[in-house]
Amino acid sequence: MKIAVYPGSFDPITYGHLDVVARAAAVFDRVVLGVLLNPHKGAPIFPTDERVKVVREAIDEYCTAEVAGRIDVESFDGLTVEFCRHRGATFVVRGLRAISDFESELQMAHTNRKLAPEVDTVFFMTALEHSYLSSSLVKEIAAFGGDVTQMVPPAVSGRLAARSRGL
Repeated sequence: MKIAVYPGSFDPITYGHLDVVARAAAVFDRVVLGVLLNPHKGAPIFPTDERVKVVREAIDEYCTAEVAGRIDVESFDGLTVEFCRHRGATFVVRGLRAISDFESELQMAHTNRKLAPEVDTVFFMTALEHSYLSSSLVKEIAAFGGDVTQMVPPAVSGRLAARSRGL
């Protein structure tokens, strides 16, 4: 069985992330979407347990039942390659939006390969219609009351709207 881990902070998950995980699920037998706290991205807008719940809802909304059934959602901390070992995954899935993503992703892939030679990285290009999206952009637009419904699934947009209203 080919198992892949798609790690990220997913704070919040966007249609770009969902595009990548759905396509990864078409290639691998099982995809584990690993929700982590990324210390380099600052404090998350949603706590980890809520992100796991929102990600699961978003996958169930976006994907067919057959595809969604092959995607697990779990939180983790620490090294991605250790999470891969724990889950029996031999692949890491990463999404690329633009050439600017490639340099840092390549460095991370080489580092992971050095730490865990049995784990390889597979890159998926985000669909063109989602290539401009980032969680940071979505959070900024939502913070100013902007409409993010074309960028994130309903599971996310409602929560972001409630947060911006202070609910």
